[in-house]
Amino acid sequence: MDLFANLALGFDTAFTLQNLLYCLIGCVLGTLIGVLPGLGPIATIAMLLPATYALPPIAALIMLAGIYYGSQYGGSTTAILLNIPGETSSVVTAIDGYQMARNGRAGVALFTAGMGSFFAGCVATLVLAAFAAPLSQLAFKFGPAEYFSLMVLGLIGAVVLASGSLIKAIGMIVLGLLMGLIGTDVNSGVSRYAFDIPELSDGIGFVAVAMGVFGFAEIMSNLEKKDEDEGFLNKMTTMIPTKQDVKRMIPSILRGTAIGSILGILPGGGAALASFGAYSVEKKASKYSAEFGHGAIEGVAGPESANNAAAQTSFIPLLTLGIPPNAVMALMVGAMTIHNIQPGPQVMTSNPALFWGLIASMWIGNVMLILLNLPLIGIWVKLLKIPYRFMYPAILVFCCIGVYTVNNTVFDVYVTAAFGLIGYLFLKLGCEPPPLLLGFVLGPMMEENFRRALLLSRGNFSTFVTRPLSLGLLIAAALLVVIVALPAVKKTREEAFVEE
Repeated sequence: MDLFANLALGFDTAFTLQNLLYCLIGCVLGTLIGVLPGLGPIATIAMLLPATYALPPIAALIMLAGIYYGSQYGGSTTAILLNIPGETSSVVTAIDGYQMARNGRAGVALFTAGMGSFFAGCVATLVLAAFAAPLSQLAFKFGPAEYFSLMVLGLIGAVVLASGSLIKAIGMIVLGLLMGLIGTDVNSGVSRYAFDIPELSDGIGFVAVAMGVFGFAEIMSNLEKKDEDEGFLNKMTTMIPTKQDVKRMIPSILRGTAIGSILGILPGGGAALASFGAYSVEKKASKYSAEFGHGAIEGVAGPESANNAAAQTSFIPLLTLGIPPNAVMALMVGAMTIHNIQPGPQVMTSNPALFWGLIASMWIGNVMLILLNLPLIGIWVKLLKIPYRFMYPAILVFCCIGVYTVNNTVFDVYVTAAFGLIGYLFLKLGCEPPPLLLGFVLGPMMEENFRRALLLSRGNFSTFVTRPLSLGLLIAAALLVVIVALPAVKKTREEAFVEE
């Protein structure tokens, strides 16, 4: 009964005119940035963080959440029509979606992606609503030692579940942790690694780092790509799938929803891992495995369902434990901090309208997205024919304005430009920026909880292994390292990401 009462409060909050408007704005922006290559939810949310100062907390978070899960819808559009994934999580969708488009079945592929996303989003939001309260009660048992151990597990999870080289992922995590040390030590008041630069006394700006390594770097990377001929876009046929298509897509949507709902909760997992995992499962489970890579409808239905389910369930660790499982959720922590909201289990008790209003807005947002995306397919096709070189100057200008308005200082713009070059170098070297951002966000939190745990235990390091919950989390982290080192697991992991 408590769940229904809480959901009633959530829908009552979400159905106000103001919150519905910002939910719609978030969904439209999310779809648009998913469609436009070179933009992404990380860069866009980072760019819009300053704008949320003037908004009520609930409206701001509803809008930012809409941008995130809306981008999962939009990212499939470019993946299917142009073979350019708008989002990392749409990389797998491009494999069979683009082949369907070239075969004149772009409409069916887009319809499949839309319906799979809608179903998965609704189910995953139900999972979020059902498990949020019990997990929040568990979170109240967490002390500094448990939080430190949980963050260790999260960082190891981010390394293990990252695509590409494990060594590079570890390097990015460590670099992020070191960057988090820059600034003034909270306990002693001593300046660390600021090199007598006054602007660094409070540390490196989170928005500047996120905008640089994701926004600026992605723009530079996209400028290298040549515009291709997309004449086949004018040959789109019907959007309605056949009975055979429906029969094949339904099991894939169900499997993708289950996989995404589970993997979205894992630290370092999220939508990208869910889509890769779902595609690997579909290749093994489908009777039509020979069609994969040539236009198999399961190759669109499974990954698209998985990435949308994961986008919704990734809010669970953020809202219940205060731990961001991926880079976008790290930005959401920044947004909550702006409004003096401490992420964690206390949100549910101290601000239930915000907590349940955000969950209810996800159902509303999913309905808005399906109503928006299906009729707008024709418009997106026309928009995608604009050469990218004509769009990037406007994107750069908006990024710079967003960074400048955070602290009203040009120094942040310089920092963003510097991290843009660093991010571009990372892309060239095959290093993934998300682990760096997670390390940067979790680093100061890890240090704070580590020192607090030692203070409470009078410097006794055994506090991390004598507390059962903390010990369990550290054992889980150690098992992750051991498991991923096994040859069979290592080979399977490489095969899962080979399509990228």
